[in-house]
Amino acid sequence: MKKLGNVISSKMKERFSPDQMERQLNALLKHPLVVKYMVEHEVSEAILKRSFSKLHQFVQENENCNQCLRLSECPNLMKGHFPTLREYGGFVDLVMNECSKLKAKKEEERRKNLIQCQQIPLDIQKATFQTIELDHGREKAIDAALDFCLRIANGETVKGLYFCGSFGTGKSYIAGAILNTLAEYGIPSMMVHTSALAQELRDTIAKKEGLLNSKLEALSNVPILVLDDIGVENLTSWLRDSVLAVVLHNRVSNQLPTIYTSNLTLDELEEWLSITLSNGYERHEPLKAKRIMERIKPYVTVVEVQGRNRRYALNNNAN
Repeated sequence: MKKLGNVISSKMKERFSPDQMERQLNALLKHPLVVKYMVEHEVSEAILKRSFSKLHQFVQENENCNQCLRLSECPNLMKGHFPTLREYGGFVDLVMNECSKLKAKKEEERRKNLIQCQQIPLDIQKATFQTIELDHGREKAIDAALDFCLRIANGETVKGLYFCGSFGTGKSYIAGAILNTLAEYGIPSMMVHTSALAQELRDTIAKKEGLLNSKLEALSNVPILVLDDIGVENLTSWLRDSVLAVVLHNRVSNQLPTIYTSNLTLDELEEWLSITLSNGYERHEPLKAKRIMERIKPYVTVVEVQGRNRRYALNNNAN
């Protein structure tokens, strides 16, 4: 079986005449990446000239990376990798390295494997802004979502979003469209149904304490977190004080935005946070609720999502 480098080398010889190769080689030797490598590693032009095909691939694929928008469109021979040069035995060879977008995808998969409770409907997992039904009731929410995506993609520090409204107006769908858009730019995220998350974390306690800590760490550190349908489950002091308080404190400290979807307004959410159940009895703790709200209210833009309940629409495939 022929080695890939030999195949590329032969193809290069077929593509360029000797004069063309010489001109191309001289151009490659003047490329900023090649000049930088020569200076930093004290490699002579003579060594580089012996490895025309490797030099050409090095320059071309690094330029591809500079223009890359998303992993799925990577044109490099090894998708999701970029080459660096290494001198060995009078020649230079290529060392392939994972790009930031591939690393982000792997990290997202690791988090998904760690947190099993996503329980997000398939239509929301596939949501895009192109498939959202645009109407007056959701126009403001969609504008806010698009602005959030643009600013995150540009590396800005932004507030999270608090989508609230009645049932079936598309709050979760818009949040799903945000995550899928950011995924195209290699930005990791996680969307979890809050009620299912609570159940999974409770089950985890009985299995292994270290696993619980790992899951809380994943929730705390993912760049974009969506807490879907917050405020529907029966709240316990443990969920409020040992899960939500810890995760939200860490995210605020690290300036990581959180997106919420809820049927509750912020005032109603605070009331929900103040009441916990213990052995069938309600406990009212408004001060602890205020402490949680101090990690939510100042760090979100509230967006009301209005409109009809699309779950009852005849054609509900799009929403």
